[in-house]
Amino acid sequence: MVQTLTVLGLESSCDDTAAAVVRQSDDTAAEVLSSVVYGQTELHSAFGGVVPEIAARAHAEKLDTCVMQALEAAGLGLADMDAIAVTAGPGLIGGVMSGVMCAKGISAATGLPLIGVNHLAGHALTPRLTDGIAFPYLMLLVSGGHCQYLIAHGPEQFTRLGGTIDDAPGEAFDKTARLLGLPQPGGPSVEVEARTGDPKRFRFPRPLLDRPGCDLSFSGLKTALMRMRDQIVAEKGGLTRQDRADLCAGFQQAIVDTLAEKTRRAIDLYLLEGPAEAVVSVAGGVAANTAIRTALESICAEKGARFTAPPLALCTDNAAMIAYAGIERFRTGARDDLTLTARPRWPLDQTSPAMLGSGKKGAKA
Repeated sequence: MVQTLTVLGLESSCDDTAAAVVRQSDDTAAEVLSSVVYGQTELHSAFGGVVPEIAARAHAEKLDTCVMQALEAAGLGLADMDAIAVTAGPGLIGGVMSGVMCAKGISAATGLPLIGVNHLAGHALTPRLTDGIAFPYLMLLVSGGHCQYLIAHGPEQFTRLGGTIDDAPGEAFDKTARLLGLPQPGGPSVEVEARTGDPKRFRFPRPLLDRPGCDLSFSGLKTALMRMRDQIVAEKGGLTRQDRADLCAGFQQAIVDTLAEKTRRAIDLYLLEGPAEAVVSVAGGVAANTAIRTALESICAEKGARFTAPPLALCTDNAAMIAYAGIERFRTGARDDLTLTARPRWPLDQTSPAMLGSGKKGAKA
């Protein structure tokens, strides 16, 4: 008998308040019936980064509106849902708590089953939502707060091959933009500047390439850029537009080269799993960077692996991925109750040591 599941998802782990409705039958691809996202860029722009307290208050104010708009856009009501899925971590704890409490309230009022979802699992399972790819596949999650290479074996079975031990790439882009007086979010601003720059003018380090494995480090790139900037200012009394473009180009190329080599290593490890079809997917806001995406596509072609990347709207934080991850958990029989708690840290790979440090968009997991 074919089972059709319709799930409401909530996401509030950082600075995007989101709700979505996703439906899937056993024998068909998942369908995103609605997806509503409220960003908070303007609220945080004066502070040069996300302020957790402001973010949490904004989530509390917008979540009910998001839910109503998502249901209205889907043409459905709460009575049509089979469950409610919510990000329960990792992330900024105030925001995660806002979402969990909202979901608990809906569950208590309606009797809908409650499903806590790992935010990183939402990203990692997105290729199944968008492309229906089979396990196992290699996932590069590259965003403002996280950067990990994961082999996805199942809805809740992941092996981490490596990850960042300090700043995630998106965080490094944001810090670079602030150092050079560029607007936030930093990733798009640095990418635009880099298009007219010379990536070879300044010599940036390629962190950890001299060591085996797939771990990454990006904080040193930010420090190197700051020193180069200060040296130019000391010599010339300021930065020209070309100086800034060359700094951006060199910085971006260092990240591209580092991710390319680490991805090559991760693919080699993944291929040892003997997948029927080798698939490599990338998600997260930094996946929108053209230079990075082009480099990853080239590496996949070199290794004979299929490359996939979800649409940008599903790469960045959204609730459709949470609803879909909830469907995957629901089908395995997983359920939570009103004791569900918000978690600032929640590693996908429960056997590997936790990554160190914390980033702009939450604790490393």
